[in-house]
Amino acid sequence: MTQRGRAGARPGGRPNGRRSRPEPEARSAPAAPRIDLTAARARLREVVEPVVAKAGFDLEDLTLSRAGRRFVVRVLIDTDGGISLDDVATVSREISEALDSADEQGGELLAGEYQLEVGSPGVDRPLTEPRHWRRNTGRLVAVNGLTGRVLRTDETGVTLDVDGAERQVAWADLGAGKVQIEFKRMDEAEFGDDDEADDDDEGEGEE
Repeated sequence: MTQRGRAGARPGGRPNGRRSRPEPEARSAPAAPRIDLTAARARLREVVEPVVAKAGFDLEDLTLSRAGRRFVVRVLIDTDGGISLDDVATVSREISEALDSADEQGGELLAGEYQLEVGSPGVDRPLTEPRHWRRNTGRLVAVNGLTGRVLRTDETGVTLDVDGAERQVAWADLGAGKVQIEFKRMDEAEFGDDDEADDDDEGEGEE
């Protein structure tokens, strides 16, 4: 997460060092700049998307919201194999530099302070694109009233394992899929401590 800020003007001092009661306007915090969030988001995407693509990632989502007097720019990226913390740091730095450059060339994209957050989509992200399904091969998903495991994808659609039977669904017939959270059964779980304990027992027997 990268936080960027633009400082506002400092209030002027009182002459002769004398203190006086502040006017009501002076006690209240400055109002947050009013902008068209939809238009600002579109301008941000024009700057951010080429940067993300050049770095070798897909721009999955870009949102712009308010948090008090500050704007929050949230960028979600992904790629086959997932992304690392180093990837996030690199892309965050490159996006920040691109936003600075855009400000210098064409004026402020956002008036006031903003915070940049870069990350990857969570498992609750809907599967809406072929790449989303491909990246979730092997996972249990729910779609169109079906629950099955993604076996493979190709140019025509997705093949699911539904109750032990393969079912092919064309891209055009797919709705938004949702990954299902799975928990291992206790008798299938692997515990490293048990293996170490067995090794210790074997060692004691040999002595």
